[in-house]
Amino acid sequence: MGGLDVVTGAFGFTGRYITARLLRLGRRVRTLTGHPDRPNPFGAAVEVAPLNFADQAGLVKSLSGAETLYNTYWVRFPYRGVTFNDAVANSRRLFAAARAAGVRRVVHISIVNPSPDSPLPYFRGKALVEEALITSGLAYAIVRPTVIFWPEDIFFNNIAWMLRRFPVFGIPGDGNYCLQPVFVDDVARLAVELGRREDDLIVEAAGPEVYTFKGLVRLIAEKVGGRARLVHVPPGVALLAAGLIGRLVGDVVLTRDELSGLMANLLVASGPATGEVTFSRWLGENAHRVGLAYASEVRRHYA
Repeated sequence: MGGLDVVTGAFGFTGRYITARLLRLGRRVRTLTGHPDRPNPFGAAVEVAPLNFADQAGLVKSLSGAETLYNTYWVRFPYRGVTFNDAVANSRRLFAAARAAGVRRVVHISIVNPSPDSPLPYFRGKALVEEALITSGLAYAIVRPTVIFWPEDIFFNNIAWMLRRFPVFGIPGDGNYCLQPVFVDDVARLAVELGRREDDLIVEAAGPEVYTFKGLVRLIAEKVGGRARLVHVPPGVALLAAGLIGRLVGDVVLTRDELSGLMANLLVASGPATGEVTFSRWLGENAHRVGLAYASEVRRHYA
């Protein structure tokens, strides 16, 4: 059996794919999770420890013996008193614990185009976490995904869900802003490859196709058989509609940061594609199951 790696959130999605790849390589895996009582899809192959940021000694103990920490922790939006500032502080505690535990390397999943000067708290917070890792004294690799797709993801799945069920789908603004989907297992492959390296580096994780938002919505509608009429609406109207749908499903469908980042073309990489799976082919092969059920962020993380 190989050495030990720790993955935060191995029962989630990016973390789950990273874990699966590590296990196939013969690595031992321990997960730090905020939901230790949830079913373990890996069974006895993955050890489970709590991700409790208030217990620094416990974090150090859970990280002891690990060669690499694969960190997927973040919050999509403030909820139940946990803000972006709290998430940054929690990340600093995690990195400090990793250093105290003697972890060799941290592979951190960030986002494309973070900036400490961003007016968007999500992107600014991501940049501050990167800065905390870079100055931590740990060896590191930072993976910056664009927007990740997989079955039952939050973004693409829920667009398909709305296209299947509502008579109208609102496209904020002109819809000509772009995004570059990347497959979750391409992100996992890149993360695991970087975990084996020794040098400090930052790499974008981006798929081989770039879409305008309106082009993407049209493609999804075509593939899943959505009958919704596509209409252009002001961004404020789109946020209002998303809020109303959110009340219907008990979730946060879309945040102002997410819409602003999308419309500012922040979900497109500046360098070459690193992913291999195209969204168009994947969607064609999986259209029969995309959008059949709503994927709730609140239910997934807080239920």
